[in-house]
Amino acid sequence: MLDSLITSKTRLKLLIKFFVSASNKGYLRGIAEEFNESTNSVRKELNQLTDAGYLTRNQENQRIYYRANVQHPLFESLQNLVRKYLGIDKAVEHVLAKSGDIDQVCLLGDYAKGIDSGTIEVMVLGKDVDIAYLTQLGTKMESLLDKQIKIYFERPVNVQQQIILFQKEDHFGNFKD
Repeated sequence: MLDSLITSKTRLKLLIKFFVSASNKGYLRGIAEEFNESTNSVRKELNQLTDAGYLTRNQENQRIYYRANVQHPLFESLQNLVRKYLGIDKAVEHVLAKSGDIDQVCLLGDYAKGIDSGTIEVMVLGKDVDIAYLTQLGTKMESLLDKQIKIYFERPVNVQQQIILFQKEDHFGNFKD
């Protein structure tokens, strides 16, 4: 659906990264590594989205960070569109609220590549994660979304593509690895 409207896979991945959660931010090299793409292709799309006003650019700790411009008149519409495209509009909020001490939630597989394959792969990392609750939530989401949900509680060996949906910050404001 959205991939036929937005033909640039890099732009689609950036929109997913920044608009699935307003708190997401990233810097050029980190995003390029996360997407497994060249810095030039990511830079081009970041510049175009920033020039159009969809992203903001701020310097922190000698890095330029990008994040969604929540003041943009289309912010809510874009966020809703991305969440609807992914089919996980409420799932991340439930995971964070009720699943233990979550360090990171990542979108893996085809959806991280911007491909709507019907299988949503999510990795949830943290301490004392409520695996039973998340497994039950995954089953519920499968029937609601009519998509297959795969949840990983450890980093799979052959992860080629991932989009970080949530990452906990340490007490210094840095993202935990």
